[in-house]
Amino acid sequence: MFSPLTYIISTDSQMVMDNRNEILTHYHQLLIQKQYSEHTIKTYTGYFKEFIEHFRAENLPHISQNQINEYIFDLVSNRSMSVSQQNQRINAIKFYYEKVLGREKRYYSIHRPKKESKLPKVLSKNEVRKILNACTNVKHRSILQLIYSAGLRRSEVINLKISDIDSERMVVNILDGKGRKDRISLLSEHTLDLLRQYYRGYKPSEFLFEGADGGQYSPTSISKILKRAARLAGIKKNVTPHMLRHSFATHLLEQGTDLRYIQELLGHKSSRTTEIYAHVSRRALNQIRNPVDDLWNDDMEN
Repeated sequence: MFSPLTYIISTDSQMVMDNRNEILTHYHQLLIQKQYSEHTIKTYTGYFKEFIEHFRAENLPHISQNQINEYIFDLVSNRSMSVSQQNQRINAIKFYYEKVLGREKRYYSIHRPKKESKLPKVLSKNEVRKILNACTNVKHRSILQLIYSAGLRRSEVINLKISDIDSERMVVNILDGKGRKDRISLLSEHTLDLLRQYYRGYKPSEFLFEGADGGQYSPTSISKILKRAARLAGIKKNVTPHMLRHSFATHLLEQGTDLRYIQELLGHKSSRTTEIYAHVSRRALNQIRNPVDDLWNDDMEN
């Protein structure tokens, strides 16, 4: 593990550069050792590299909390930054001081913004049907239909191996998902038939969905094929892969599925995360009579 004692302040620009590279190398290696996901490693390393560059004239272990707060405040003030990205940047910095340098958590704290309370955007079943029907390419339709029918994240669908589709138990095995957790989700008969049709035509060798030159399918390509299908289907919403996952959860809830089961299928650590779908479900709303409908009721008094 990198120790602050090895950090040497030098007026020589090459030595300063070497030290920065050494710090970044140790930082990156520890992320790998702690088995963070590829996405998190890439994100944290990129944000920490910016942090190092900003404080290139400073001794990193001795930078004050006020200096770091000012750095974050400057980023928020001058960039269009979401609360999520701000928290990721804070976590990237905390990882250096708490994990790389081994300092106690209470030593270093930054004021965090309140998380935005936004309802998930969902599609109706009819909109999902239109999108899937607009996919004439069996591979593209298989990808989108599997995301929706199993409630997968985009990263999860591109990481699926052929062996993760269990037709005997009719489940999809999601291995090493978010939070490095394994879980299972639903495999529908219709989706299984579609996947078999896709497999016969494309014969992937390792990953269930592979790029033209082999290897994992591109996450960017998934967004593109979904947006194209939505456009062809005449849907004006800004449709994203995660909306298919949100729609899966919402439609299950509207069908009467217990929230606890939905939590397990989605791989949510906390039930509070899953409860947000209750706010967008029409199941309860359909039981409420809108008062405007009584305005033209013949029995209503004049």
